[in-house]
Amino acid sequence: MLRIGNLDKYSSKFLGKGRVFLMDLALSLLVSIAVAVFAFFLQVDAVSERHFDLFWGLSSVAGSALMFWLLKTYVIIIRHFSFKDSFLFFVAAIGKMAVMALVMLLLGYLKCDGVPTMLLVDAAFTVLTLCAIRLLMIYVYDAYKSRIRELQKRSRVLVYGINDKSVATVTRLRGSKRYEVVGLISNNPQVVHTLIADQQVYHIDSAAGFEKLVRDLSLRGVIFTQESDVAAEQNKLVRYCSELGIKVLIAPAVDEFGGAAGDHLQIRKIKIEDLLGREEIKISMDAIQANFKDKVVLVTGSAGSIGSELCRQLAGFGIRKLVLFDNAETPMHNLRLELEERFPKLEFVPVIGDVRLPMRLDFAFRTHRPQVVFHAAAYKHVPLMEENPCEAVLVNVDGSRNVADKCIQYGVEKMVMISTDKAVNPTNVMGCTKRLAEIYVQSLGKAIAAGEVEGKTKFVTTRFGNVLGSNGSVIPRFREQIERGGPITVTDKNITRYFMTIPEACRLVMEAATLPTENRICVFDMGKPVKIDTLARRMIELAGLVPDQDIEIVYTGLRPGEKLYEEVLSKKENTDETSHDRIRIARVREYNYADAVKAVDELAELSRAVRIPETVKLMKEIVPEYISNNSQFEAFDKK
Repeated sequence: MLRIGNLDKYSSKFLGKGRVFLMDLALSLLVSIAVAVFAFFLQVDAVSERHFDLFWGLSSVAGSALMFWLLKTYVIIIRHFSFKDSFLFFVAAIGKMAVMALVMLLLGYLKCDGVPTMLLVDAAFTVLTLCAIRLLMIYVYDAYKSRIRELQKRSRVLVYGINDKSVATVTRLRGSKRYEVVGLISNNPQVVHTLIADQQVYHIDSAAGFEKLVRDLSLRGVIFTQESDVAAEQNKLVRYCSELGIKVLIAPAVDEFGGAAGDHLQIRKIKIEDLLGREEIKISMDAIQANFKDKVVLVTGSAGSIGSELCRQLAGFGIRKLVLFDNAETPMHNLRLELEERFPKLEFVPVIGDVRLPMRLDFAFRTHRPQVVFHAAAYKHVPLMEENPCEAVLVNVDGSRNVADKCIQYGVEKMVMISTDKAVNPTNVMGCTKRLAEIYVQSLGKAIAAGEVEGKTKFVTTRFGNVLGSNGSVIPRFREQIERGGPITVTDKNITRYFMTIPEACRLVMEAATLPTENRICVFDMGKPVKIDTLARRMIELAGLVPDQDIEIVYTGLRPGEKLYEEVLSKKENTDETSHDRIRIARVREYNYADAVKAVDELAELSRAVRIPETVKLMKEIVPEYISNNSQFEAFDKK
């Protein structure tokens, strides 16, 4: 595709000084011929003589060439032609007329009727023609340049795949001012050179082949329509694009378009989350809608990564009122603005509060009477909680108890608690506090079911691993480090983690809430573990940079309480099936409710007194599988 810089180069190449000189000479001669022809029809006697016509033309060429050479009019760049330059052409035309008049005088034709008038007309039309042709060329040049600018705004793209979603995307992008689809690209070599949706299908089997295709098509991007395709092509097509600086984009599914025109498709750049994605999770939309429609829902930790996504998804299920409970003022304010804009008909109430304060919780429950509660409020950062164990206990354990107790007190139908994979055989304070919260909530639910405690609330606990892009997690941190020019810090070259996208995790949380999973701990299939080192390198490549060259990777060593490998959540040996293939029930040690209450009371008392050694020792007594790793608290482990 021709670019503006190339257009300037081509215009200089094809309209060089010599060509401009010859063009002006030809135009000047044409004017003289036209004047002679017009005079012939007006029956000017001299024109009927061949001798006159020959010298009329020769003198025109000679006079024009002489004046153009003397005045250097051919040096003037046409696209920079100005009114001041037209004066030179006026002088050139007068000079041309003078030379022609001299020749006519020597030949005795100057005194003939009509010849002086022909000379004046010739001079006038020579000026007009030379200036007019330049103005016309400038107009065409500017119009073409404007067209090129318009085309440059449209990225020439290939759409990946030949399925229905790909064809629908091609159709939707017709007439788009941002994207120009120039073909389809498939990993199936048998469909090469075929036409689908009036688009040529291409197949790439090497980086060199893709580079040639990029050059031939002036390609600027590849659009994927399915996240699973992105993950499948991450080591081939996505890598080729990264190496050549070609944008890798993803379009929403057809049912997400909502009938929008091509320019309104929410096509976005590929994120690292897309490369790690798995097949789309199927959830029971009807069952979820039936569970939450027309109900008042309260979400603690609503301004956090998981809590805010829960709010966004719940808002689409026809709930009657959404109560947002969080102690983070600015994130709460930002969430409020977003919900007001995206869900103008939704009734929602932001409540600034802390789960450590029973009276503030009581106000929220008493005032709004929630029927369903999602408890996502927690301290989650492992190294920070290793340094502040008493605060971790007060928020994650005592705070969870406060929420659960209020659910009982105000007759909440169901409480869904968000837990973590770090609660499995915990090696750090944070993981142990989440396990303690699980113990309390599960024992309370079982006590209600057994008639030992009065209440109707059903409790569901959900465990999952790291969520991609959550506040303070590895991906936002890596992104910031790349923007600063590096280095990227990785704790260990072999460290691995299980990852799940935030929307994916929240969908499974709501699905688990609809299953018969009361008083049990639901664990999610997290897929395959990902090496953090690989994650860092892929993020550098997605930024168009080269790992260890443009961005250095530095290994800093494991942090306090950190594991090299996370526990697998959903092994068949330690879980039971549910009706959903991605959700299983964890087999865990069950605790007596009275014992759980006593344990939480003691932990809360020790934590409020900031008696750190006693607090951690008690945690290890209650949860004997809690064995510290790379931590100061290893001294409290039983040898």
